[in-house]
Amino acid sequence: MKLMTKLALFLGAVAMLSGCERPPIETVQTGFRGTGMEQIYNPRTLAKEAALNQAPVAADAASADGPKANQVYQNVKVLGDLSVGQFNRQMAAITQWVAPDQGCAYCHNLQNFAEDTKYTKVVARRMIEMTQKVNQDWKTHVADTGVTCYTCHRGNNIPTQVWTEPKDRKYANSLLGDLAGQNIATKEAGLTSLPFDSFTPFLKDAAPIRVNGNEAMAGVGANANRASTKQAEYTYSLMVHMSESLGVNCTYCHNTRNFQSWEESRPQRVTAWHGIRMARELNNDYMTPLTETFPAHRLGPKGDVAKVNCTTCHQGAFKPLYGAQMAKDYPELQVLAKP
Repeated sequence: MKLMTKLALFLGAVAMLSGCERPPIETVQTGFRGTGMEQIYNPRTLAKEAALNQAPVAADAASADGPKANQVYQNVKVLGDLSVGQFNRQMAAITQWVAPDQGCAYCHNLQNFAEDTKYTKVVARRMIEMTQKVNQDWKTHVADTGVTCYTCHRGNNIPTQVWTEPKDRKYANSLLGDLAGQNIATKEAGLTSLPFDSFTPFLKDAAPIRVNGNEAMAGVGANANRASTKQAEYTYSLMVHMSESLGVNCTYCHNTRNFQSWEESRPQRVTAWHGIRMARELNNDYMTPLTETFPAHRLGPKGDVAKVNCTTCHQGAFKPLYGAQMAKDYPELQVLAKP
């Protein structure tokens, strides 16, 4: 009997410890001592993430001399002001970043490169413009690191981390109960019971993210705050997504002493604020207008196009590709395209 008890205790201890990470665990202090302002990292996880966040080596720069691409090639609507050498270098890079297996044929009809018969070419043209938009107008988020096609694609035709609106539950309002958009363990919500679609209200629509106020009660006038617990849960769900996307915890942006205060927050919170608005603009101005361009099999269950969120670029790293400055090697992606 004693042996069985000891065995049960041993198995119970193993079961509990299996949910813990084995040491060593590294911590980085980001604020005053005693405030819990620390980032906690697992070296084994970091090593794995580092291997997945290696930027490819850029090809040697091409000469700007010679005729322009739009003078030699037909139907060049972006990057036409580059020399033929620069243009071909950029096309070769995009092939490496997006379609290394299919090559030029992924976007082009090899019998007539000028044709726009493949939807992928139409989309790629718009994505080049989107990349230029980010690098030119969203330095408040990407700074001088910038982005390229590889930041999101990583050698895949379709970025692995995109989102579409989830389909409606068949029995949402039946006797089986209304889950109210939550209580399903999804990766997007960090396997919590929080709302599983925080992207539509915040990264597509402009629902208010801040739900707390400066008064204990709802207040009136300037102090009015009608936000509900449900709305707060959507905000928390988005915050969980951002933490998971960057591989960090709440203290990467917030001060534990006062989560609400901007004055006491870390600078990264401002960067994140701009990032939310950047993602929203890209989704509404670049992705959604392409809905009719994509074939049905590339759309979500509700017929919407795939859109970007924090994970699309970051993919587990606090900076995409751990801050590798790929964009500087491609100055043509730094400014909005010229005709």
